[in-house]
Amino acid sequence: MTRISSAMPNNDMAFHLRRQEKAISDKESQIGSQKRLLSPRDDPMAASHAVRYESYLARLHRFEDNTQYAKDHYNEVDAYLRQANDVLQRVREISIAGANGTFAPEDREYMASEVNELLKEMVTIANAVGSDGKYIFSGDKAFSKPFTLPGDGTDANIVNVSYNGAGQGRQVEITEGAYANLDIPGGDAFWAGKMEVIANLDATSYTALSNQSFSIDGKEIAVATGDTVYSIIDKINSAGAPVSAHLDPATNGLVLLGSSPHMIRAEDTQNSTVLQDLGIITHNATVGAPNWSNTAQVSGRSVFDELIGVRDALTRSDQRYLGSQGIGGMDLALANLQDRMAENGSRQERVETAWARINSEIPIASAALTRESGLDMITAATDLAMLKNAHQAALQVTAQVLPRSLLDYLR
Repeated sequence: MTRISSAMPNNDMAFHLRRQEKAISDKESQIGSQKRLLSPRDDPMAASHAVRYESYLARLHRFEDNTQYAKDHYNEVDAYLRQANDVLQRVREISIAGANGTFAPEDREYMASEVNELLKEMVTIANAVGSDGKYIFSGDKAFSKPFTLPGDGTDANIVNVSYNGAGQGRQVEITEGAYANLDIPGGDAFWAGKMEVIANLDATSYTALSNQSFSIDGKEIAVATGDTVYSIIDKINSAGAPVSAHLDPATNGLVLLGSSPHMIRAEDTQNSTVLQDLGIITHNATVGAPNWSNTAQVSGRSVFDELIGVRDALTRSDQRYLGSQGIGGMDLALANLQDRMAENGSRQERVETAWARINSEIPIASAALTRESGLDMITAATDLAMLKNAHQAALQVTAQVLPRSLLDYLR
């Protein structure tokens, strides 16, 4: 026989009142957070969908930030390239004027002074720092100055501008698994002619004695034991770098020829000596720097070389140089610079398209997330009021139903 005590009604009433209080608390938490799902057990299927939508939405916001950064960066690059274009146009005009026989040598001296100042300005442009504190034309070496002057850089007349071999341009992810090139390295933007490196070492008998590797313009090329120079040439031509290779018919030395105006970067990887043994770079090569062998023939001039050539020709009143190499060098530099401006504009157009697409996807993903985990505030407020009314009625009924205790009589 089950014994029924006076404590049982109290316990039952307390249990159900606590359940109602919990329901009220949960509803208040939902309203406070504006979320229907406080824990996965509230709706396991909706919670799993909500997690995926939240992850997707977070990635979209990251892509939006990336594309916005890329847009701002491209705007800065375009501004500096346009300034460089203006400088080259002015020097070209001076070259044409200097080649004219109507000017006296003293006039050309004045022109040379102007070109020297424009040369300094070109160095300033090439070493420009963006709004994020990074060098714009340093590629992936964003905190290294891309171009340096000999000594302390305070010479009245600049005689040489060294390129520090900034690496490949950075990339930014603009959508899932898709990347956009962010930078135009200084070795690409501030170059005039196609570069050619001819080794003066007969390479026909070369054979690799071990597995090694080297890189051409950032493209790593593996060399297997027993590979000949002909195998290496084929691998260079198949690597996808803007450089072709062949043997020089006169010296039988390896030749590297740029397919576009830029500074070729040739580097042996660690513990590798392939390019050194072929006479392309020196044995004390510094990774990322212009490290051509002293015996190699290197052609292809930078924008700064062309400007220095025009300035010096004006100083010595060399009209023949100004009318041929001077104007021709400026034309090469301008053509390359305008190609780089077009390349930068194409990249900008792409990220603007991606930015617009991402901003159209974000509201769709947000709506899907709201549909799964969002809270209808009107319905929630109505439910909360009903729960509170029910709880209040339960308290009143409980006060009437529960038997009086000794404390009630003691009052």
